[in-house]
Amino acid sequence: MAMCLGAGLVSGAAAADDNPYGLIDAKVISVGTMGDAKPYAFTQADGSFTGFDIELFRNVASRLGFKPDQVIFTGQEFSALMPSVANERFDVAVAAIGTTEARKKTVDFSDGYIAGYLSVLTADKSITSADGLKGKRLGVVQGTLQEIYAAKNFVGTDLVKFPDNNSAVSALNNGTVDAHFLDYEAAKDYGVRYPNLKIAVNIPSFDAPAGFVLRKGNDKLGNALNTALHAAMQDGTWKTLYEKWFPGSPMPDQYLPKK
Repeated sequence: MAMCLGAGLVSGAAAADDNPYGLIDAKVISVGTMGDAKPYAFTQADGSFTGFDIELFRNVASRLGFKPDQVIFTGQEFSALMPSVANERFDVAVAAIGTTEARKKTVDFSDGYIAGYLSVLTADKSITSADGLKGKRLGVVQGTLQEIYAAKNFVGTDLVKFPDNNSAVSALNNGTVDAHFLDYEAAKDYGVRYPNLKIAVNIPSFDAPAGFVLRKGNDKLGNALNTALHAAMQDGTWKTLYEKWFPGSPMPDQYLPKK
């Protein structure tokens, strides 16, 4: 009996050593993301993923010893990302996902790595403030901070839910909705692509910074991601990526190297 128990302990220790981060497959990190959340996460013409969040996570994963081909990205609708992590389809979700107490009931988050504004994008010149949304049809991506905020604060506004930003902006351009509520940087990018669309309202969301989403209780992976993430901030990698993907945007001090 003692010998069997000892063998079991050795076997368990070996298993932990073989999979130190508690991954679904110890050889790769599987990552759920989005294909249309530019400049955070989006697909290129060849089908590969890029963006600020993608490049940052690749760098963080490399600090954990994973090569580029060991970090596997898969696109999903936003509303499916966190359930997919909770149900162990993915190890991590990466798509500028804001940290909230409600979300932390089902998944864990790394430390924050970016925060900004929620923005109303529209071609309707009568919308100049949140009050101007009353009686209007406002697009939101299902499951996002924007949907949660709009449902709570935009009284008298008809919320129209979409699976992603591209479909919402298409609806905005064809007049199905009057405005779309999304992240500031994404709104800015759509404004460049469609000059008729302007950002009419900006709402601070600094209390819900984006973090990497991981399975509840996977502290080994969470601690490792946090250590690598702060190293990327301290050595200037985060700053370099921010300047690349958000040229001209204000830079949050909390993510810059500490003296």
